[in-house]
Amino acid sequence: MKQRGPGGDKPLTRRPGAGEGAARRSEPASTKPKIDKANANDQALDAIIAADKREALKLAPVSHETEVRLDRYIALLREWQAKTNLVAPSTLPRLWTRHIADSLQLVDLAPSAKRWADLGSGGGFPGVVLACAMAGTPGASVHLVERIAKKAAFLREAIRVSASPGVVHLAEIGDNVDRITGPVDCVTARALAPLHQLIGFAEPLMRQGAKALFLKGQDVEAELTDAAKYWNIQPQLYQSRTGDGWIVELTSVERRG
Repeated sequence: MKQRGPGGDKPLTRRPGAGEGAARRSEPASTKPKIDKANANDQALDAIIAADKREALKLAPVSHETEVRLDRYIALLREWQAKTNLVAPSTLPRLWTRHIADSLQLVDLAPSAKRWADLGSGGGFPGVVLACAMAGTPGASVHLVERIAKKAAFLREAIRVSASPGVVHLAEIGDNVDRITGPVDCVTARALAPLHQLIGFAEPLMRQGAKALFLKGQDVEAELTDAAKYWNIQPQLYQSRTGDGWIVELTSVERRG
């Protein structure tokens, strides 16, 4: 209830004591703690990737030394991914199973191969992964062919930080034979082109003795049917350990007509 003064019109007011008003004005306004959403999101992604890594290394075990190299590679990829699209953003939580383990399984399909050629290396799958796995093998080398300059720059840095035996060629995919010197044991490609085109890219290397291992998706049967229109092939199929995809192995090819 308001109390009124002698005149009955104005409410009574109390003057603040000495320094009281100043004290009230100097009190800081209450604020809610700020939440760094970007940092929280990064930490959540770190935890998801760490769990995915554990699953991936069950599918494709590696030595401690190889794991360290792969860790350096993945750290670099996540850093560059912010400015250069190296992998589909939706696959970042499954970097290890979707990309690393998927690439590592090729080693078991060519256990004696030391010299590899990866056509259209892009973000480094499977080329950089193979180089990390081959680092402890005497005489090993991986040729990574990439036509986009930014991605080629990333591949060179990935080979450097992981201390792996790789050579990056900035070139059109069809120019790989002129740039790759020395014998190649195995030629590979992932998410690059339809199978009949991949065979055309790889055929010069296969003619010199290389076998091919191509990572393909669920529509592999349709791609094989289409490739048979252009090439005489006898493919061997292996189901991927990491999903619904397939690996096509070719030891020889011959152009039709």
